[in-house]
Parts: sequence; C-alpha cells; structure tokens
Amino acid sequence: MFLERFSIINFKNIKQAELAFSHKMNCLVGQNGVGKTNVLDAIYYLSFCKSALNSVDSQNICHDADFFLLQGHYLDSDTGRGEDISCGLKRNHRKIFKRNGKEYNKLSEHIGHVPLVMISPHDIELIIGGGEERRKFMDIVISQYDSDYLYEEIKYKKALKQRNALLKQDPPADADYISVYENVMAQSGEHIHTVRQEFLNDFTPLMQSIYSQLADSSESISLDYVSNCQSGQLLRQIQESRMKDTILGFSLCGVHRDDLEMTLGGYPIRREGSQGQSKTYLAALKLAQFEFIKMKSGQIPLLLLDDIFDKLDASRVDKILKLVSQDSFGQIFITDTDRNYISEMVNHTGMDARIFEISGGTVINEI
Repeated sequence: MFLERFSIINFKNIKQAELAFSHKMNCLVGQNGVGKTNVLDAIYYLSFCKSALNSVDSQNICHDADFFLLQGHYLDSDTGRGEDISCGLKRNHRKIFKRNGKEYNKLSEHIGHVPLVMISPHDIELIIGGGEERRKFMDIVISQYDSDYLYEEIKYKKALKQRNALLKQDPPADADYISVYENVMAQSGEHIHTVRQEFLNDFTPLMQSIYSQLADSSESISLDYVSNCQSGQLLRQIQESRMKDTILGFSLCGVHRDDLEMTLGGYPIRREGSQGQSKTYLAALKLAQFEFIKMKSGQIPLLLLDDIFDKLDASRVDKILKLVSQDSFGQIFITDTDRNYISEMVNHTGMDARIFEISGGTVINEI
C-alpha cells in the first residue's frame, strides 16, 4: 500500500497541506517544533484511527479551529486500485472514519488495513517507561494481522473496566455480579496471553538477527515475557485476589499487568544500555516489527522514521539506511533538521525521493 496524496486541515499546528508523495522515500526537513512530526502523526492517524502521541482526540485540533480533517489517497500495490481513507473530528462530536466514502461501523474494522510502523524518539519509553508501553507495543503489532486478538483485547478491557467500577462500590457489589466480569477477563485474558507468547516466540529471533546487523559488537539481546498466566489458571488468581482488589479499588491480576523484560547481555537494558545501544535496540525492535507484520499480513507496511539518526554514530546510520533502501522495504517517510544531510542521504541511497520543507506549520511542496 502506498500513500500517494495526502490532505491535512487543522491537525495540530498544520493549518492546511496538500502533499503528493514518492512511492519510495519522502523526507520532511525543518527546525524542531515546526510540524514535521505532526505530519507523520497525521499519517499514523489514518492507519490506527488515533494519534501516536496524544490520546485525547480533541487536542489534535488546531487551537483556533473547530475541527480537523485528514484525507489520504492510497494505491494498492497488488491490485493497482486506489483507496480513499478519511477522518474528520469536530469539537464535542465523535470522529468520523471513512473508507471510500463509507463510514466504518466500528473503528476496529480498519486496523490492519493500512499497516504501518513508526520509529520515533518517543520509543525510548519502551525501555524506560512502565509496562503499559510494552503491552501497547505487542498489541499494536498483533492487532494489525489478527482481528480475533483485537476483539478479545477489547472484550477484556471492557470487562476489566466494569470489574474495577464494581470493586469501588459502597456498599460492595454482589459477588455473583463481579464473577461475570471475572469470567470474561479470564477467558479473553488466556487467549491474549497465548497469542502474545506465540508472537514473541517468532518475533524475538527476528529482532536478534536485525540487531546483530546493526550493532558493532556481539552483544546478545532478548525479550522475556512476564505474565500472571505463567503462574496458573488466570480465573483462580483473579478470584483469589478479589478481597485485596476491593480494598485497593482496582484489579491486581490479569493480562493488563503483563510486561516484557528487555535485556542486553543478560542485563536490563534500561540500567545497562548506553544511549547508542538503546537507540540501536529500539531500531532493531521496530525494524523487526516491520518485517514481522509484512510476513504475517502479506503487505509491506508504511515506514515512518522520525528523527532517528540523532545520537547514532555514522556506522549504525549507514547500516540502517542500507536495510531500508532494500527492495523489501516500501514507502518510507523520514524527518530531520539537517537539509544538507538529507540531500546527501538521498544521493547515497540512490532511491527515488521527494524532499519537503516545513516551517511554522506550513509545508512547502517538493524542494
């Protein structure tokens, strides 16, 4: 899938932009804070029905506007057919997401239709942040090729929300009523755990292979899954934790507490990794995500690279560029502050490319 034309109106600091993209490399250049990342986030939005950086939809609308509108024209590389995807949001209204002019009944129906991988400075939260970030990573990857997983994840989250609300009731809610949601949590949770484990079994060797290509040493890396499901039947654990959960007002057991231990040389990378090692680790993680989604879905994802070359040495940058310039990669979007560096990179790779300058939320078409 290629994004051929893209229209942005009132999205964050981008008042209006009309862009026509190359099928291979597209570079957005400009100083920090001018809107480069916002363009990438708008592209991300049309794949995932939400921002990668802001969970509150209304905060993605320009400050002095009442709505935002995103419209993308895609070309299916297999069939040659064009597809129009659009999203509009007015303040205090629900967002409207359409494919070829027809509104989706459920936003989840769109996930995976335009596969996408984004690498950005925010990814450092996967290493230094809480478990929620790492669970979100697994969910984003799996939901792009497994709609059943996404369905079970939505079911689980709804049951968890209901159980937590009942735990906080005063006087206490009826135990039989709580058990209804506990059974849903256990059933969906076991499914989620199984799929996550299968995903990591296949994904980790792929990531290790890519890391070995990017790193300048023989450092070993790993992803280790930690889950309540590894300690026995999930339903029993949830039920046994009910009294403590009632006191606390939230659920202590379940797959919403799962985590990934990210290690380098057998030690947690959050403690032992240098800045360069962490960036290489994250690049390997995300490039493995790209290859994995391509393998599972049969489609080549869009690849968004937001300011990833900062603080990486020239050798590792060169290795990343050699990887992404291969024919196995499709359409790529890159942001950077250095116009000369971008021009040199384009010449070095020999790829078909378009360069756009961004200044103060205004996009100057190809320069």
